[in-house]
Amino acid sequence: MVALASHRILLEELALEVDIGFHDFEVGVPQRLLVTVDVMLDPAAFPAEDSQAAAWDYDIIRSGIHALVAGRRFNLQETLAREIFAMIAALPGVAGLTVTTRKPDVYPDAGAVGVVLSSQPA
Repeated sequence: MVALASHRILLEELALEVDIGFHDFEVGVPQRLLVTVDVMLDPAAFPAEDSQAAAWDYDIIRSGIHALVAGRRFNLQETLAREIFAMIAALPGVAGLTVTTRKPDVYPDAGAVGVVLSSQPA
């Protein structure tokens, strides 16, 4: 029998319009940014029953990220990724975390440019 080894919550490719980048053509021009968050939960924080009261609220992550970028500009994806990481890492029950940010529209010959921050070794 296969044993359960990890408990994860995933928010994948949250699409945002963010004023991000330090080049002259980027400043003041919101760009599409995709954010993926992979949260490893302590087993005790993972819902043990099928009820709303037991649920781990995905909206805390989604609304928190929206609040971080609202009305603000960033020079670097690294800064935004660090702030998202810190916000989610502080939530109860988080045992590990990977945050990925990607700008998919930067180069016509590349799928995206991005940043990956993780509590897990590479």
